[in-house]
Amino acid sequence: MHKTLMAAVALTLLTQTPAHAISAKYSQQLEHSGCTQASELQGCDITKSKAENAKAGFGSTTTPASTDAKAASTPYAGQWVAKSSEGATVATIRIDNKEQVWVNGKPVKAKRADGALLFKQGTITFAIQGDRRLKGEDVWLDSDAGTKGPINIE
Repeated sequence: MHKTLMAAVALTLLTQTPAHAISAKYSQQLEHSGCTQASELQGCDITKSKAENAKAGFGSTTTPASTDAKAASTPYAGQWVAKSSEGATVATIRIDNKEQVWVNGKPVKAKRADGALLFKQGTITFAIQGDRRLKGEDVWLDSDAGTKGPINIE
């Protein structure tokens, strides 16, 4: 069961390759345009600016003026709850505007990877997607027990 779980995690990580792993130029185009690889497939034009793509319905027209404004607009901030498939609470998660994370009241280190905020407590890995249009991608995975489930904002 452990090998199957590890294979599933490896497959998930392989399918979520960060944009910078493709090429530096393509990564810069994505950053400049405000597109993601997924939104590009839906019509987001990487040769246009963020504002132009926002007018076309991709992303937001607001651009943060400073790093404080950027921190205040993080899509990860809030109170989250990780649930089991039976509906039991696995963990309560708090993320502040500086993307500092607490799981069950204890601080944990977090990092961004492919648009998601990833953090771990014990054998459980948590992933919260930054693009709020993507549904069902806020998940937790217990590598020891082989269980997983959704994470929802409260």
